Amino acid sequence: MNNKNKLIEQINNTLTALSKSKFRNSFHLKQKEKDYIISKTGKVIKEQAYKIVIERLSPKNIENDGRQTPMKNHPVFIAQHATATCCRKCLSKWHRIAEDKVLTRDEIDYIVRVIMTWIKIEMKGE
Repeated sequence: MNNKNKLIEQINNTLTALSKSKFRNSFHLKQKEKDYIISKTGKVIKEQAYKIVIERLSPKNIENDGRQTPMKNHPVFIAQHATATCCRKCLSKWHRIAEDKVLTRDEIDYIVRVIMTWIKIEMKGE
């Protein structure tokens, strides 16, 4: 199995585990967010996800960690809570990404890929 397939498998396994969490499974895109995604295209949503992750999650020390991600008003925010990519504590617990360091480019790419995978699943209605 190549690295890309391992990554896909890792993401799918993590999303399956997260779906068993009552809290994580309570987050779903409403029609408003789905319409927003359709109007902006997946490429734009992905760009917005990168911007949000870089600004809100990538620094070593986040003053309001655990409270920096709203629970509504943007599909990426909702996806972050559903996928446990909302704060450094959740990233550490669910994705084994250390809290006390600046995120690497690979870690940022992984986080965005998790978010976008969840959004695609939600858009398909699975």
